[in-house]
Amino acid sequence: MKELEPTAETFRELTAAADRLLSDLDTLGDDDIAAPSRLPGWTRGHVLSHLERQVPALERLLEWARTGAETSQYANRRARDAEIEAGAHRPAADLVADVRASARHFQRTVEELPAPAWNATIRPFTGELCTPRRILVIRLRELELHHVDLAVGYDVAAIPATARNIVLDDVLGYYAEAENVPDFTLRDGDGARLARFGSGGPVVSGEPADLLAWLAGRSSGARLDTTGELPVLPPWL
Repeated sequence: MKELEPTAETFRELTAAADRLLSDLDTLGDDDIAAPSRLPGWTRGHVLSHLERQVPALERLLEWARTGAETSQYANRRARDAEIEAGAHRPAADLVADVRASARHFQRTVEELPAPAWNATIRPFTGELCTPRRILVIRLRELELHHVDLAVGYDVAAIPATARNIVLDDVLGYYAEAENVPDFTLRDGDGARLARFGSGGPVVSGEPADLLAWLAGRSSGARLDTTGELPVLPPWL
């Protein structure tokens, strides 16, 4: 389970990811917002609504860490989905403004979190026990991959290497603990082994961006090399 230390460097990574996303939103109009995203069944409005509503959800976990009073990220999946749907059809200017304001608010919240709170145990919606260091990974991952999902010209290959490697490590950590993962070995373009699942099975290799895109369900894996059939992965998150 990937975590990040709450350092100035980490906070800069979060700020940079948010800035990259926000720089691509200013030209979007209402018709653009209503257009399909790369996520099945979601418009760009749904993606932006999710990014905006995710902030108070993550901040509820940070409040849990700060006070010790258990506060769930969401009441349940139905409530989460209803929040996203309710915000998805708002005017572009309102959605973009709220994504911008929420990003600023989250940044202040994590930078001001008291030192003892970073060692508290919390439980995100996905069920794992962790510290708030995990929240830093989740936020970075969501900013980068949902930026890709918006279909505004930003793809996985555009994610800077430091952020990309954090997200890739996180996705690999998920599959290391997931059920029904087929046997295969993952190697980068230089042949270095990144992960081994089960008995090893076929070797799947490629550039880190192409591997991440496939593992995170953002590509078919057509750019990857394999010594056998490309494994069929269980759904990621």
